Amino acid sequence: MKQGKITKISGPLVIAEGLDDAKMFDVVRVGKERLIGEVIEIRGQKASIQVYEETAGLSPGDPVETTGAPLSVELGPGMLENIFDGIQRPLDKIQQQVGEFITRGIEVPALDREKKWKFVPVVKVGDEVTGGDIIGVVKETVIVDHKIMVPPGIEGSIEEIYEGEFTVVDTIAKIKTKEGIKEIQMMQKWPVRKIRPYKKKLPPYEPMTTGQRVIDTFFTVAKGGTASIPGPFGSGKTVVQHQLAKWADADIVVYIGCGERGNEMTEVLIQFPKLKDPKTDEPLMKRTVLIANTSNMPVAAREASIYTGITIAEYFRDMGYSVALMADSTSRWAEALREMSGRLEEMPGEEGYPAYLASRLAEFYERAGRVVCLGKDDREGTLTAVGAVSPPGGDLSEPVTQATLKVVKVFWALDASLAYARHFPAINWLTSYSLYQDTVEKWFSENISEEWGKLRKEAMKILQEESSLQEIVRLVGIDALSMKDRLVLETAKSIREDFLHQNAYHNIDTYASLKKQYYMLKTIMTFYTEGMRALDAGVEFKKLENLPVRERIARAKYIPEEDKEQILEIEKELKKQVEELTSEGGVMSA
Repeated sequence: MKQGKITKISGPLVIAEGLDDAKMFDVVRVGKERLIGEVIEIRGQKASIQVYEETAGLSPGDPVETTGAPLSVELGPGMLENIFDGIQRPLDKIQQQVGEFITRGIEVPALDREKKWKFVPVVKVGDEVTGGDIIGVVKETVIVDHKIMVPPGIEGSIEEIYEGEFTVVDTIAKIKTKEGIKEIQMMQKWPVRKIRPYKKKLPPYEPMTTGQRVIDTFFTVAKGGTASIPGPFGSGKTVVQHQLAKWADADIVVYIGCGERGNEMTEVLIQFPKLKDPKTDEPLMKRTVLIANTSNMPVAAREASIYTGITIAEYFRDMGYSVALMADSTSRWAEALREMSGRLEEMPGEEGYPAYLASRLAEFYERAGRVVCLGKDDREGTLTAVGAVSPPGGDLSEPVTQATLKVVKVFWALDASLAYARHFPAINWLTSYSLYQDTVEKWFSENISEEWGKLRKEAMKILQEESSLQEIVRLVGIDALSMKDRLVLETAKSIREDFLHQNAYHNIDTYASLKKQYYMLKTIMTFYTEGMRALDAGVEFKKLENLPVRERIARAKYIPEEDKEQILEIEKELKKQVEELTSEGGVMSA
């Protein structure tokens, strides 16, 4: 490879000349310490390089060498239960080699070259295979079978295939192609900026259940969908994403800590090994990949971490798995883009962000989806992308939030006033929305209840009515409202406090199944419909408000999943107590 030399250094941006054979997005080694960088612009003889490590100590004249390959990730057994930095270096291996702090220029392979994995073939000699076909399985963790696939673009017949224990770089099969014999290893490399191919993209139709009632019932995200969580500092973005990572109905979780504080990633690292997967009762880390690029790590590596994460997620999707990707937060990535754009002296867009900010965000989110994977079996895989946005001061009109809203289909708007009132999740039910609601309603009616859509709409209507009635109460007091309006307020309060409010640290309330959510909401809405009937029959509102069964409705959220049918008993008791009031009759007191 031809060697160039540094001519200019500006923070994470290095200008080099003499790299005649360099191409856009090639990985280069910068300086005597061989820091990792990526070519992001070529003008004549000069190449602009984004360096993913601290550039202090570099000086003009230092050597720069291109590797001739784009920034790529290593895909194969060994990724799960692991924590990588933004450029897929395993942090535990780095710690073993150099201690607590990452040494600049350190080279550690992403996947362990010495660990042996038991490979069990599922094809035999003579079988015709094509890119994406599964040729064998490795039991990577007790939860996940890692399916070894033929890399895209290879087609032919199996010449040889082996069974036994191999490292990720050992040959496990030989495929006879038109170009000759191709040796297949368990590991394949893929450029991070290139979308992994698939046969066909399909519209999402099934909800990704999260166990968070405000999300599942009111603002559902579909499997293969995109969602955004914007909110000011301290409103609970990270906690919501932690909840989604813990409880989302996904086979694999990829969590990217992109420019967030180190203590938040530490919390994930400490909690996830202790948390039990609700489906398998094994530690959650056994189906999780963590990518840590915290706020004290080099700014430029934030961009790499986003692409590294989504490429790993696509790889697991290609196996036919349902993958949930959490990016916390895309605002920090946008800040890195802004810094690099400024140093490249590009024409700035709104608030100094580059003019291509919206297209970069769109490129990221469009890699989510429900697809028919490559391979003859036409298996389906889904990749759901959830990105947190950290607008300064909670200003949702700023460029990153607005650009994100143009491409995502679900908007969970976090509200500082709800967060300060200790209402978790602090998702504002009046400003949030989901464009998947009509798509997933059929699934809910077939799998949960035909009443699901009707119940949800009625509950949303009550919450909206409460908002307008609160204005009247603030102006003239609650006594100015009719008894029916007061019932609306009381029902809305029950929806907010007994249904939407959840305790992330309570071992039962932290997660609610869809069936339990349906029972809870149905009981609250029964209070409303039965209450209206009772008011028409002349029952006093005070008696409805003080029904003994209401205490049980409020505590329904703490009923364990295995006993959720008890909520139906509460509904029966509610009807019975309202019936008793109605049969007593009497004119309401003024």
